[in-house]
Amino acid sequence: MGLMGLQENENGELGLSAVSLGSKNKYRRMDSELTEYGEDGNENEASHHHHLQKMRSKRTSKYVFACAVFASLNSVLLGYDVGVMSGAIIFIQEDLKITEVQEEVLVGCLSVVSLFGSLAGGRASDALGRKWTMGLAAIIFQAGAAIMTLAPSFQILMLGRFFAGIGIGFGVMIAPVYIAEISPTIARGSFTSFPEIFINLGILLGYVSNYAFSGFSPHTNWRIMLAVGILPSVFIAAALFIIPESPRWLVMQNRHEEAKAVLMKTNETDSEVEERLAEIQQAATGSGGITTEGEKYEEKAVWRELLSPSPALRRMLVTGFGIQCFQQITGIDATVYYSPEILKSAGIEDNTQLLAATVAVGVAKTVFILVAIMLIDKVGRKPLLYVSTIGMTICLLTLALSLSLLNGPLGIGLALLSVCGNVAFFSVGIGPVCWVITSEIFPLRLRAQASALGAVGNRVCSGLIAMSFLSVSRAITVSGTFFIFSFISALSVAFVYIFVPETKGKSLEQIELLFQSEHGWGEGEVELGDVEHLVQKA
Repeated sequence: MGLMGLQENENGELGLSAVSLGSKNKYRRMDSELTEYGEDGNENEASHHHHLQKMRSKRTSKYVFACAVFASLNSVLLGYDVGVMSGAIIFIQEDLKITEVQEEVLVGCLSVVSLFGSLAGGRASDALGRKWTMGLAAIIFQAGAAIMTLAPSFQILMLGRFFAGIGIGFGVMIAPVYIAEISPTIARGSFTSFPEIFINLGILLGYVSNYAFSGFSPHTNWRIMLAVGILPSVFIAAALFIIPESPRWLVMQNRHEEAKAVLMKTNETDSEVEERLAEIQQAATGSGGITTEGEKYEEKAVWRELLSPSPALRRMLVTGFGIQCFQQITGIDATVYYSPEILKSAGIEDNTQLLAATVAVGVAKTVFILVAIMLIDKVGRKPLLYVSTIGMTICLLTLALSLSLLNGPLGIGLALLSVCGNVAFFSVGIGPVCWVITSEIFPLRLRAQASALGAVGNRVCSGLIAMSFLSVSRAITVSGTFFIFSFISALSVAFVYIFVPETKGKSLEQIELLFQSEHGWGEGEVELGDVEHLVQKA
């Protein structure tokens, strides 16, 4: 019976009627088990797919992290120069017998000269690519550091300073742009902050170098301090053969397959790769570019467009250029370059103690940048800017009061605490966020040169502060100078509130749309649904 029933079953459904109820149930159980097996197979397949996706996600994060680290090595050069010069200048003055004015020029000229590097860097990065522009920056800086190390006179020292400034100008402009263009949206803020981490690391290494080599003779110690700055260039040379070119630059060169290959390594899913590639291609051809209300995108030379901007681009320039200038005119470079002078006015006399105190300043500046990296993609850019600018205002005011009203150990302690607090609040917000904002807000075809313009504002302000600090301090006292810095810092709080939008969690192409209307710019936030609507309209 069972065999006959099976035979009939093979011929059709009717065969089941000849089978006993028990046999029928048996077949139903077999069918159920087969179904359950199929469901388990789908679950296993889904689990395997999830495992592969998780592995790709980890691999992508590690790859972008490595690219961001290697791209940020140029920033070590800037930080090291800033830190080491604060101590080396004491011994240069003793060895080469330079005047106070020459001291100001020597310290501050690097920032002024670097603006030429920043301007040239924008054009060079569009022509040579982001990656090889970073290599060029390292070569130029290395030449300048070698000349400074061997300089027998103030004039030769200035020549080396000129080359070093050009190299730093290239590097400080291109690293944030490269990292912003290669990073996935969700982690772009953290990765784009890496250059600021490495600047701070360089400053700390410069302070440690000052302290470590201060025991040598005045003719030798400052030369060793400057020579150590050549070492990071070796790692930069090796990094150029590891990191890829920016996918956005590759698209601009019509190298779409290479751009897609890079995006495959820096994005977690294939759909995200296709989406990003489409956005970049649209932005590169100008269809996603800046438009005035009711007008078509008009092709213009980049610099002509920057000099006669549309309303949307004007808003971007105000935000980008303004935040770069405020980062420096609050006196951060004066605090770092002249921290020995500031602490000496507070009451510390011994050179070794002064250099040891600057190490504490460097540690505070470096440690708190890590706080910014952990929070920038979680809490957003603007909250960190508010904490930073308000905290700096309080610390600068406290420093000014301590220098003018207090003496002895209490005055020294409060001054040192205020200096450390100022650099710590700087590192938590406006230090790294400034570069993140500038690298995010400009459209693709203008990004390199517009970022270069922002870097120029940054370097000019840095140079003006560094080259005038000693003279102004002699005229109105060190405490009077810091009263001015605290007032400017208070103005920066208002600037952030009015002109800086929140860019957390948005793609570079979506951020562009925030500036299309005064409402999006002033409010600082546009809902993602609104952004998607604007993208569809574009």
